[in-house]
Amino acid sequence: MTKKQKKMRSRILITLALFVLLFALDKIGLLEKLPKVLVFVCYVIPYVIIGYDVIKKAAINIKNGQVFDENFLMMIATFAAFVIGEYDEALAVMLFYQIGELFQGYAVGKSRQSITEMMSIAPEYANIEGANGIEEVDPDDVEVGSIIVVKPGERIPLDGIVVSGDSFIDTAALTGESVPRHAKEGDEVISGCVNKEGTLRIRTTKLYDDSTVAKILELVENASSKKARLENFITRFARYYTPVVTIGAVLLAVIPPVILGGGAAVWFDWIKRACIFLIVSCPCALVISVPLGFFGGIGASSKVGVLVKGSNYLEAIAEMDTIVMDKTGTLTKGNFVVSQCKPTGQISKEKLLELAAYGETYSNHPIAKSIIESFQGSFDMNRLSNGKEVSGEGTEILLDQKELFVGNDKLMNRHGISFQAFDGIGTAVYVAYEDVYCGALVISDEMKSGVKDAIASLKSVGVKETVMLTGDRKATAEAVARELGIDRVKSELLPQEKVAAVENLLEQNSSRGKVGFVGDGINDAPVLMRADVGIAMGSLGSDAAIEAADIVIMDDDIRKISDVVSIAKKTLRIVKQNIWFAIGVKLLVLLLGALGMANMWEAVFADVGVAVIAILNSMRALHYKK
Repeated sequence: MTKKQKKMRSRILITLALFVLLFALDKIGLLEKLPKVLVFVCYVIPYVIIGYDVIKKAAINIKNGQVFDENFLMMIATFAAFVIGEYDEALAVMLFYQIGELFQGYAVGKSRQSITEMMSIAPEYANIEGANGIEEVDPDDVEVGSIIVVKPGERIPLDGIVVSGDSFIDTAALTGESVPRHAKEGDEVISGCVNKEGTLRIRTTKLYDDSTVAKILELVENASSKKARLENFITRFARYYTPVVTIGAVLLAVIPPVILGGGAAVWFDWIKRACIFLIVSCPCALVISVPLGFFGGIGASSKVGVLVKGSNYLEAIAEMDTIVMDKTGTLTKGNFVVSQCKPTGQISKEKLLELAAYGETYSNHPIAKSIIESFQGSFDMNRLSNGKEVSGEGTEILLDQKELFVGNDKLMNRHGISFQAFDGIGTAVYVAYEDVYCGALVISDEMKSGVKDAIASLKSVGVKETVMLTGDRKATAEAVARELGIDRVKSELLPQEKVAAVENLLEQNSSRGKVGFVGDGINDAPVLMRADVGIAMGSLGSDAAIEAADIVIMDDDIRKISDVVSIAKKTLRIVKQNIWFAIGVKLLVLLLGALGMANMWEAVFADVGVAVIAILNSMRALHYKK
């Protein structure tokens, strides 16, 4: 509990004690013997103790031209109650309103706790290794390439590569995983994790502003600014609703007594009804509980290692009925290996692998890297010239001034080279030298663990269609889709064709649910941004993932997508329950109050009671069990 909340608690206890005392004195008839002015003062003192900040806020808002808010409603309603002599009810309204506000503040703090726990990943310092030994500096001052020392129990301040040392690092704050990860020399580590055992020397690869921890903190801080449609509706609703009911209360207090006639008793009766109308009309239950519900959903997601950039994306993923997934890096590990070497017979396997390795020298593609790693010999770069990479096809290069083509069937067909197509499972890389087909290498990729279960889980939470996009061959893609239980597959796609495929799905689904796309966040940034919901997978430390995606899974566990869908759907159910409950109760008590069938106590319940119940319901969004 904050210092401000403790102070409010003290004010409530003092006011409550005075209220009980006045109530007891009234019941035994002692207040009736006192002068009316003294009785008025007896009630005003606790009223000022509990309500001075509400009156102050209302006055400041009126001065700034922002008249219609809950402070104004409470001030007018209680002032009117004092005017008509309902001192105990005026005090009770303000007291219970402040109790509701205290509870609301506590609930908001509780829901923020899971988010602020993530904010604690911000490093306070970095131990930099220099000529004068180890110096403690601000992480902002550390340059790329510096050597930092992270001792056991310290938080890794910047992204980098382990130069020396061996330890286990706790990634729970980022990924939600309780099992520490092993880090040794040559491993990449990210900021925000805690070093558990041995001392690590790390060479930094990013400035602090570009590091994983800085990107995540920026996301967390900005998450509440992106509102869902329901939140925006409630904001607009409150903006017009409050002045309308205020004007309605004034009309209710004035018009019936004028039409019906009568003395002071009639006027007091209708003013009291107007006070009830004002108290009930306070939109606190909606204005607080709806964003609190979404904030709880975002908090619950962060607990399982998922960052949701705003409540609008939580709402969108709850409505998602089609999910599109990239194959490499999302469904598979992206760890390519040469599984088969199939020369034509005119050359050896070693020679075929050598030609392919030379051909892929200038390519950064993961498949190219796997071929180069498989080749055990040394390279003579003087033999190469005029190398170029053809997007979606392969590479063209001169080896000893003779043309060498390494790539897929599109590359072979474009150059009119006759080749034997590979029809097994895996990606085929064809090699042609001096316009003669030399053979093929088969590249295989390992499937991620739990992917099949993840697809089944997505369908169990309401996703109707799963689609896989890949640049791989049709036979390989369809085999993977069958193994995983994916509904549709689009294969042999160039990078730009993936965007077009998602565009087509968006058009087909325009009148139905949302379309989500899951990618590794590096090559798939355009598609991540184009989909209704972009989900980045397995991209710790990837700037592209954090910037392009709407939702970031902080490790490569694709099963967490179904968790987020479940959290989002639960959050929307809670928010809608609060809206219908609050509006229903308020309309009922407003009607009863206008007809003279409800008193101030029922009005307090319709305001504070409904708000507390709605807030309690919203806090359920914080808790998620599979």
